[in-house]
Amino acid sequence: MFGQRTIDPSPGTHYRSERVTAVNGQYFFSTREGTLEGPYFTRIDAERDIAFYIDRALQASDSIKSRAF
Repeated sequence: MFGQRTIDPSPGTHYRSERVTAVNGQYFFSTREGTLEGPYFTRIDAERDIAFYIDRALQASDSIKSRAF
């Protein structure tokens, strides 16, 4: 996939990968921060918790921003 943001000095290639992986029958998801979250018993559980993880990260970000002012 090719894409460029307006602030990027030159075109870049961005690769997308599957966030959920299975290891020995247990499921994990990877984060942008480089952590591996899990284990989960099913892929559906892991995918559901991705949404919860993102919500928590957004709430933490909003909390930090509100404290700065």
